[in-house]
Amino acid sequence: MKQPQYMRMALIISMAGLMAAGCGSKAEANSDEAEKVEPAIPVEAHAIVRGDIANYFAGPMTLETETDAMVVAKASGIVEKIYVEEGQRVKAGQKLAQLEDAQETHQLAQAKALLRQYESDFKRNKELFGKNLISAEIYERSQYAYEGQNAAWKLARMKKGYTTLRAPFAGVVAERSIKVGNMVALNDPTFRIIDYAALKATLYVPEIELDKLQVGQPATVKLDALPGRDFKGEVRLIAPVVDPASGTVKVTVAIDNSAGALKPGMFGRIEIMHEIHRNVLLLPKEAVLAEDKETNVFVVADTLALRRKVTLGLINSVSYEIIDGLQQGEQVITTGQSGLRDSTRIFVVEN
Repeated sequence: MKQPQYMRMALIISMAGLMAAGCGSKAEANSDEAEKVEPAIPVEAHAIVRGDIANYFAGPMTLETETDAMVVAKASGIVEKIYVEEGQRVKAGQKLAQLEDAQETHQLAQAKALLRQYESDFKRNKELFGKNLISAEIYERSQYAYEGQNAAWKLARMKKGYTTLRAPFAGVVAERSIKVGNMVALNDPTFRIIDYAALKATLYVPEIELDKLQVGQPATVKLDALPGRDFKGEVRLIAPVVDPASGTVKVTVAIDNSAGALKPGMFGRIEIMHEIHRNVLLLPKEAVLAEDKETNVFVVADTLALRRKVTLGLINSVSYEIIDGLQQGEQVITTGQSGLRDSTRIFVVEN
């Protein structure tokens, strides 16, 4: 018996409604599952590489000159001429100034004339004595007179030389204390000469650090006035005693200033390298998380961040030495790790 047309239409509509209801329930379930999947967190990562790392002792210091001298007058007199000015480079023995020397010139000429006379007498008496024509007493008297006058001539020549002020070593004129026309007395300061090519830095190291330092260790100088530039030096002297008041030891570092960029009095910091490990695994400092007396990092494993405990060694300004926990080539997260948990989904942003 055939069903009426209106009954077949009602059945189709009912089945369509049930199917639609079923599809709607499945779509809602899929939507809930999608909401449960955590979004991937963007991070930056760096690969573990090999390199060298060193330990340093660092401290503040002020640059000083290795060679610094005040030229004093060895004779008195009026300044007649000045040959150099402040800031000018001079060679060892170069003339700095000239004092009035008329008296010294006269005394030198007189001493030289007498020397010639005594020398002539001595040579003549020596010849006569060889022929037994004069006594030994006359010969010896002429010899003593000649030798005495020779010493007097050398003294006069030295006094004449003192009227010319000269640089004791090669360097730079740091100060000029006299002017033309000044009356200079014996031992008056006249010029200060500094050798900029050889500078030094003095620092005071706690006695507990003393066993780490040795003469000849390399050092690096960083100056406030010249940011971004490093200057090389080495430990020259280590004091043999500890200052009982401060518990420190004086350490002197020689610094190469052949380029002339450094000046005495500049302030900065010095680093003395006392230990170096070569060809070790290096970990960027920013990757390290110190938690609960443990040191951890997050390692990139495909799309996940895995927490891993590591053991560290030496440290410098940018890296740690890895003793255990990581392998060369593994990537560690350096940015964005503070909010991560173990096995958090991530994606690495190229840096």
